[in-house]
Amino acid sequence: MKTPFSLIFIFILLLVIPDELKALDTEKIKLPGNRAEILLSFAPLVKKASPAVVNIYTKRVIKSRKSPFFNDPFFQQFFGDDLLRFDGPRNRIQSSLGSGVIVSGDGIVVTNNHVIRGADQIIVVLSNRREFSAKVILADERTDLAVLRVNTSGERLPSLKLRDSDNLKVGDLVLAIGNPFGVGQTVTSGIVSAVARAAAGVSDFSFFIQTDAAINPGNSGGALLGMDGRLVGINTAIYSRSGGSQGIGFAIPANMVERIIESALVGGRIVSPWLGASGQDVTSRLAENLGLKRPVGVLITKLYSGGPADRAGVIIGDIIVKINGLDVDTPAALRYRMATLRVGKTVVLEIIRNGVEKELKLSLVKPPEEPPRDTTRLIGKHPLNGAVIANISPALAEELSIYPLEQGVIVLKVFQQSSAIRLGLRPGDYITKINARRVSSVEEVRAVLAIPQQRWSLSVNRGGKVLSVTVR
Repeated sequence: MKTPFSLIFIFILLLVIPDELKALDTEKIKLPGNRAEILLSFAPLVKKASPAVVNIYTKRVIKSRKSPFFNDPFFQQFFGDDLLRFDGPRNRIQSSLGSGVIVSGDGIVVTNNHVIRGADQIIVVLSNRREFSAKVILADERTDLAVLRVNTSGERLPSLKLRDSDNLKVGDLVLAIGNPFGVGQTVTSGIVSAVARAAAGVSDFSFFIQTDAAINPGNSGGALLGMDGRLVGINTAIYSRSGGSQGIGFAIPANMVERIIESALVGGRIVSPWLGASGQDVTSRLAENLGLKRPVGVLITKLYSGGPADRAGVIIGDIIVKINGLDVDTPAALRYRMATLRVGKTVVLEIIRNGVEKELKLSLVKPPEEPPRDTTRLIGKHPLNGAVIANISPALAEELSIYPLEQGVIVLKVFQQSSAIRLGLRPGDYITKINARRVSSVEEVRAVLAIPQQRWSLSVNRGGKVLSVTVR
């Protein structure tokens, strides 16, 4: 009589299972041992933290344009004076909803900049339904963060302390608290999926905590909590094809949030340290050519003469791998690390030079205003009439979030119904030549434009491409 295959399979399992149980035991995986452990809950943590998470309602007045039909004789013939009742501009109130976090008991609230952008009125609503009017003390588009202040009349509000987000690890449990879709305060749980994830288009500092805790519209500006009850990030964006949560949410790390809060409380101006160098990713091919075991760090390709990196001893070809012991794998990560540091401090750069690891001390200074920007609005009978230009400097480049080592004359603004707008000039363009003469400063641009011409030729650099045009 043949033994059924299923019986043989069961026999093999009985032989293997004891070994698997031993493996589980050696890894010290603990199962709930009693009813109390089975009933473990986030409830105490949520109860303590949720009062510090608020709803933010904003209102914006939108002025509607007058219809062109009001001046049409055809419609005036039929409606006469009755048409005048509908004439004139009308205001429309646009409302939006987001979330925020109280980070100081005296009424300091952090949220996303896109939550309050353009708002004429901001209302902060606590979890107990109390309402406060809020004022913006700092709004930063580069980080997509905003700091608000509410008048508490001396009352202390519940608040959350910030945690060092650099200590966060992939796999750590987190909670997201906010007001998705306006349904009311909601808590979702998940884990940290990544700690240095890029999310293009969200902010200039593409360095986010990624989590699978459900984040939906209305969660923006809400809290991402660690299991110690401290704030590890501000929920800011989701990756979604449907508009709802698909398990890919992004939060701005608490260390960046802390820098913005500090800047808001000391005058509202954000000053980040300046490296004075720029570089590129180390690809697999580059790593092989450089004799590295794997791609790592940022390869320095350009240095600002006399800048902080130059003074620290960095040279072109060095690979920056760490700042103060924290990994730097991409130019975005390098920029983020610098943005979270404070001017006046000294940090340690770990570099690789010709295959040898070295440490250099970098003094953190603010970007210099050199050359002076000399902001000028151009007027006159020439094609650049209506353009506002300036000399680019490290300080201005930092403000505009552009390539930090660029030099020359940049267009800051172009007025409507001007020669410059008709020419197609845009903010961010670099003026390189006028009438075949190279210009590198605002003073040189003014000097060339002061000479009357019947024909003008202009060259601009736009996103690395040189565009030329000739006008009469």
